[in-house]
Amino acid sequence: MNYAALRSRYVDDTVATASPAKLLTMLYDRLVLDLQRAESAQRAADRAAAGTHLTHAQDIVTELASTLDVQAWDGAKQLMSVYTFLLTELIGANVSGDAERTAACRELVEPLRDAWQQAAQELAVTSTPLEPAGLATTTRAPGDLGVG
Repeated sequence: MNYAALRSRYVDDTVATASPAKLLTMLYDRLVLDLQRAESAQRAADRAAAGTHLTHAQDIVTELASTLDVQAWDGAKQLMSVYTFLLTELIGANVSGDAERTAACRELVEPLRDAWQQAAQELAVTSTPLEPAGLATTTRAPGDLGVG
């Protein structure tokens, strides 16, 4: 088995066995990584690479939005508004090739990622296996969004 196949199996196993809270933080981590890579590619005038990363970031935001139960908690509707805004901005950043717009998206996502990571850590301390509020079961196969 080659390195790529081993890595793919590891990622698939990691995603398949991760708790909902861990999956959420993995998605946010990958979203930030995609935005960092897209911004770097835009600054280097590599539109193709930037487009790949921004499209992947859009896929992640779409997945986050589709799994958000807006009835689960008071802030869910506002979070959905953030996801909708992000999608619009990511598409605009991709079309325009605007690294500053991509950077603004990253700056918006990073505090959200940090908050979800803190919530997941606090949830782990309670040792009660609960789903994070507002996170429904995903409809995608493990690894589709490249987490890991």
